[in-house]
Amino acid sequence: MLAYGSICGNVTYSFGVFLPSIGQTFGWSRSMLSSSYTFFLMIGGLLSPVAGLTVARFGARKNIVWGNIIASLGLLGMSQVSQIWHIYIFFGIMCGVGMAFSEYLSATTVINNWFLQKRSLALGFLFAAGGASGLVMPPLISFLISSLGWRQSWVCLAGFHLLLGVVLAGFMIRNTPEEMGQFRDSMALTPGVSATTDVAESSSQSTVADWSLRDALLSPFLWIIVALFSLLFFVYLMLVTHQVVYLQDLGYRPMLSAQALGLMLGMSILGRMISGVLGLRFDGRHLVMAFLGLMILGVVSLMNAREIVFVYAYSVLTGIGFGGLIVIRPNLIGAYFGRTNFSRIVGWTAPVVTIASAAGPLFAGFLFDRTDGYRLPFAIAVALLFGGCVLAFFLRPPTVPKDS
Repeated sequence: MLAYGSICGNVTYSFGVFLPSIGQTFGWSRSMLSSSYTFFLMIGGLLSPVAGLTVARFGARKNIVWGNIIASLGLLGMSQVSQIWHIYIFFGIMCGVGMAFSEYLSATTVINNWFLQKRSLALGFLFAAGGASGLVMPPLISFLISSLGWRQSWVCLAGFHLLLGVVLAGFMIRNTPEEMGQFRDSMALTPGVSATTDVAESSSQSTVADWSLRDALLSPFLWIIVALFSLLFFVYLMLVTHQVVYLQDLGYRPMLSAQALGLMLGMSILGRMISGVLGLRFDGRHLVMAFLGLMILGVVSLMNAREIVFVYAYSVLTGIGFGGLIVIRPNLIGAYFGRTNFSRIVGWTAPVVTIASAAGPLFAGFLFDRTDGYRLPFAIAVALLFGGCVLAFFLRPPTVPKDS
């Protein structure tokens, strides 16, 4: 939670707070600055296969420590920028490397290594930490900028990130329970019980063995999961990028439009915890369909948001739905394909999700320019989410190949 929350709050959610001040200082356009953030996201996603290999070989703890050291240096470098290409180096590349090696993949690998029966609950806490940092850090960073200026604020952020993501997280994290004479769910080893014995793996929701990377990549069920969450992030980034300007086009005040985005993020924290609890009792594919249903209702509310009640309905329903879904993705992969090659499997599939995510905002902007409105892209978003429900219906724990 320290490692994941720190890089979410100090890196991923921080750039937008600095954007107006940096743009005003140098006269750079929003599109120039925003493109560097897109570059950061692409670096973080496309390096995931490499990060997956290093996690499998050296352990998630080293990835988290070294990735956050690089990210801290990138944040420190942002205090010295004077040319636009500096941002691409310090934030795009260095912070992108930090995100790839120390955020989602490494953190979920640690959770998957340590938890089995209560894995979904542990993932719920993990992702709730990321959402909470998204609520706390932007106003704190804004306060620092107003008090110290944006350059000194980057220095403070670098030091804070070094403390949380490197010193504290690195000191506390252990890669596997076997390092401490335990096995998953913190149960002490007893004579005659293997460290790899997973009592709950007989559940109909789980696999019975660890899959190889090759066999997992050949499984249609893995690609159903990848397609499903590519659709999800495509729609989600489309919404968060365009919802504020869409609401302003409908005549809502800028403050209320921004508050709707904040409420959605806050509700996503609730969704993450709800998903973590429900995941202990219900099949992941059924939860996927339920949370996607909430998002469908949320987007339909947004399309009819000429009354304020529909704005709040959109924020609550979409926030809970998305928050619940991001917990399920690593839980499904861990349950279906085991833990030995978890980081490799996630790493090799993450670029697909990343590219789909980056395409969402561009797609909506293209359709807006062609139709002079958001009704068509939002209608397509509803159709894509419904398609995700159909994909989820076909999810099943795959049959383990005979040679695994």
